[in-house]
Amino acid sequence: MLEFSWRVALFVLTAVAEILGCYLPWLVLKQDRSPWLLLPAALSLAAFAWLLTLHPAAAGRTYAAYGGIYIAVALAWLALVEGVRLTTWDMVGAGVALAGMAIIVLQPAH
Repeated sequence: MLEFSWRVALFVLTAVAEILGCYLPWLVLKQDRSPWLLLPAALSLAAFAWLLTLHPAAAGRTYAAYGGIYIAVALAWLALVEGVRLTTWDMVGAGVALAGMAIIVLQPAH
């Protein structure tokens, strides 16, 4: 179970790096914020790419499992950073995505 918790924490950190790396340019382009935000955005996206290499599974399986966590973290970002109230549909969708991630990550070793 500790292995699973470590993997989930790494997935969450990876998702935050990706979302931050995409959100900052969005602020520059959509809200006319300082272009200097592109520098931490680039660093965040570089961290995202590096963090993906730390996952122990094959790349395709990592990306597939990561998708479930990404959906949940993106919705948490929507609520916590952007202040948008989540709907029941958001929550159910995130639950389905997380169930899919758990199935992929917890599959028996072969």
